[in-house]
Amino acid sequence: MPASMAATVSAPAPLGFGARFAQVWWREAALLRQRPLDLAWLSWVPLLGVGLLWWIFSAGLPTALPIGVLDQDHSALSRQVSRFLDAAPGLQLAAQYENEAEVERALRRGEVHAVLLIPPTLSRDIKRGQRAQLTLLHNAQLGTHSGLIQKEVRTVVGTLGAGIELSSRTKRGETSPAARAHLEPLRVGGLTLFNTSLDYERYLAAALIPALLHILAMTAGAWGVGRELRDRSVGDWLPAGSSWAQALAALLGKLAWPALSLGLLAAVTWLGLTAGRGWSVPGSLLGSLFALEVFLGLSVLMGALAALATRSLRTALSATGFITAPAFAFSGVGFPLLAMPPLAQVWAQCLPYTHYIRTQTEQLHLGAPWALSAPAPLWMLLISLLMAAGAAALLRRVAARPERWGAR
Repeated sequence: MPASMAATVSAPAPLGFGARFAQVWWREAALLRQRPLDLAWLSWVPLLGVGLLWWIFSAGLPTALPIGVLDQDHSALSRQVSRFLDAAPGLQLAAQYENEAEVERALRRGEVHAVLLIPPTLSRDIKRGQRAQLTLLHNAQLGTHSGLIQKEVRTVVGTLGAGIELSSRTKRGETSPAARAHLEPLRVGGLTLFNTSLDYERYLAAALIPALLHILAMTAGAWGVGRELRDRSVGDWLPAGSSWAQALAALLGKLAWPALSLGLLAAVTWLGLTAGRGWSVPGSLLGSLFALEVFLGLSVLMGALAALATRSLRTALSATGFITAPAFAFSGVGFPLLAMPPLAQVWAQCLPYTHYIRTQTEQLHLGAPWALSAPAPLWMLLISLLMAAGAAALLRRVAARPERWGAR
């Protein structure tokens, strides 16, 4: 038999799309069993991170924030102020101080977040019908604590002040309705439209968990592809000379494990945060879940594309941090997007998390029609398909250049 005929007979037939996908799928499963650290980053590490974030915000509303009082009046009225402060749901009267030196030490050590100074003339000024001034010293570096404490203290002091003025006017012969009208001749009636309970779990936990999964998903894509380059094992993943369809199947077979693992965790968490907590979702629950899954798929592909484009695991992981780490800060959740400088707004619009979190907010809080929110996840899905096609083309080129493998 001629050698050419023998070579023709012995050459294996090229694998089809489904066969190549299955081959790489099982290869990845075997690699994960051999690499406990890689398996951890796709299993219990994301679960631990999501669980920690959920637990941190599970209380919903911050309560019992520690404050102190420096009572220089020692009157029945000043003691009533202290009792009212301790009874406020958001506050806890942690200490009573004797002098300003103790107050300064307590604030610097972080023992309390604020101290209310009651002047020595409080009761006398009130009895004379004069205005009395209480001073709240608060640590504005802790913005959330400071804002909540100021709100609670204003409520307590305003309630006491209104009660004192109401009692004084009724003693002078005014009727109770007339006295109340004089206390507040002009009022603003606030009507909370969305997140009426001011629930931090619903607002922050629901936004931070997708941000964390975004980081993990892009890292998983960059690590899975970049490690093949670093270990010079691309040939075991995709033989040189493979077609574009085979390269696409090999790419999807490798990325299927992180996408499936993180996508399943996202679905369970999302349903637990909404239906499991008894939240009333005014928009589309399934639509918001669809957006989250598409967003995570896009994140995994972004990491893989970064590794294939740079052909370096180190550079791909750096690009992952550059894109995902500031995503939450630029999304408009923690700081208004419209208040950012123009360049910051441009950068925010380039980040996929900004568009995802807008969809989530519209469905979870605003109850917007799904037709209004659908374009964002559909665009992300289209971009994911284009990224997958581009990454497959890059993978073919990388597989054909073994001399470029091994870069860190």
